Parts: sequence; structure tokens; C-alpha cells
Amino acid sequence: MKRPDVLVMYPLRPAAMAQLEAAYRLHRHDEASDGEALLREAGPACEAIVINGHAALTADHLKHLPNVKIVACSSAGFESIDVDALKARGIQLTNSSDALLDDVADTALMLTLAARRQLVAAHDYVRSGDWGRKGMYPLLSSMRGRRAGIVGLGRIGMAIARRFEPLGLEIGYVARNPRPVAYRRFDDALSLAGWADILVVIVPGGRGTEGMIDRAVIDALGPRGTLVNIARGSVVDEAAMIDALRCGRLGSAGLDVYRGEPDPDPALTALPNVTLYPHHASGTVETRDAMAQLVVDNLAAFFAGRPLLTPVHAVS
Repeated sequence: MKRPDVLVMYPLRPAAMAQLEAAYRLHRHDEASDGEALLREAGPACEAIVINGHAALTADHLKHLPNVKIVACSSAGFESIDVDALKARGIQLTNSSDALLDDVADTALMLTLAARRQLVAAHDYVRSGDWGRKGMYPLLSSMRGRRAGIVGLGRIGMAIARRFEPLGLEIGYVARNPRPVAYRRFDDALSLAGWADILVVIVPGGRGTEGMIDRAVIDALGPRGTLVNIARGSVVDEAAMIDALRCGRLGSAGLDVYRGEPDPDPALTALPNVTLYPHHASGTVETRDAMAQLVVDNLAAFFAGRPLLTPVHAVS
């Protein structure tokens, strides 16, 4: 039996790639010296695409891929993929949000605690010898009794909320639809920020959310507030955030994502009141392997005529 042709636009983890190589005829766009030539030559034969959020998939690419029926994305985010073009063609899209849920939620908790308890500055205080020279580190503020607002209460947002509850935090949220939870729902990020002490952003990237955490939202969070972004750098007005952190209009920030990855703005990285992580919330061996395996399993389900495991949208 002829193996289906699959276009690889971003590689998977080694064990997952080995499974793909055994099951399909792979066309390695990610390794091609001339990607356009590869698309012209192999594109018409391809029935599936393997990709992740770091690689673009445009309508122009799809012109060379008339027989593609599924795009399997190994990341949670897919803003670099032209989803409207996929829908217009009836092409399925899957992603890997389910596999990374726990590690991303753990990272949100880590950044929140580190920012609020000034872990980086306190670490430097010990290492530099200032503790012995200057005495006790300044007193900070307890987590218990504070308010945590979550912008985007999907599955990852819910996992973050569950980690916050034992800390004694009161939880509010913004989501397109009400959730069956006891948390307080707000109409928008601005009203949530005005209520919250901590604002955690976990929404998809893309045009619909670009700059939604703007100067007004940041100012509403205020000089004692903490902004935690584990979504995408595009979601926050970074210039406004830098200015607010520098001037004291925002107390602190814990960031996993940035506008200029992998080279964030030096004006941001030089600030003393930020805790920085290198877009690594899902960065464990176990989770990255599971994310890659979801791609393999979604493709297997598709070619066997079974329901997809993690579909992003329905197609007619």
C-alpha cells in the first residue's frame, strides 16, 4: 500500500519523527534549501502538513498543496497559520494544547510567585553579600487574600486557577462565554485589571488579541499589581508595559513571552522589577514529547478515518 505523502514544515521530537518516517513519505520543507521548489514538486502529492507555531503557513503556500486535508500543529499557538484559508478549503487543523496544559500552568504559578516575592532580586541580595552587609531583605506582601484575574479561562486558564486556589487567592476571569465555576466573571480585561492584584494573560495570539493588554489595562492594574504573560508577546503593548514598570505605574511583571523573541527589548530586560523566562513554559522533555506524539496520533486518526484527538475547528 502506498504511504501517504506528508509535508514537514517544522520537525518533531526524534521519537515522533521516527514514527512519521515509518508511516508516511515525508517531504522535508524544514530542511529544503529551496522551499518554493519543493512545494512545486512535492506539494500536489501531499495530503497532510506537520508544523508548529514558529513556522508560517500562508494562502500562497496552500496554492501548491491542492490535496492537503489536515494540518497537524505541534504547539498550542497557531497564529502563524492562515486559519481562514484552511477553513475556506475545508482543511482540518489540530494543535497540542492538551499536552502542555500542566507545565504551562506550573510556569504561570512560578512566575507569579517569583514576581510577587521578588525571587530574582532576593537571590541577588544573598549572592552579592548584601544580606550580611545591609541586613534583612525588605518585607513584601502576602499572596493570601489577594485577587488574581485570568484573561482567558480555557483549559490552561482553569489549570492556573486550580493552582491559585490553595494560595488563598480570590479569582476572577474574562472569557468569551461564562464558565461553570464560582469565580467572578468580568466583561473585559480593563474591568478585571481594575479589580485584580495579579493579572495572568493566557489567550491565543493573532489579530484578535493583539495589544489587548494596553496602557489603560496596565494602569488599571496599578503600582502594586503584577502582570504575568504566558500567552504571546503580541497580546501586551510592550512599550506601555515597559514605561509603566519603569515609572512605577505597574509594580512587577513575570514574562515568558516577548515582542522581539528571542532578543527582547533591552529596555525591558534591564528593569529590576521583571522576572523573565525564555518562552519555555512547555519546555520539559515529557511535555514536548507528548506534544509531538499528539501530531502523530492526530495524523493516524485522520488517515484511519477516526475522530481527531485535538481539533481546533470543525470543517464541513
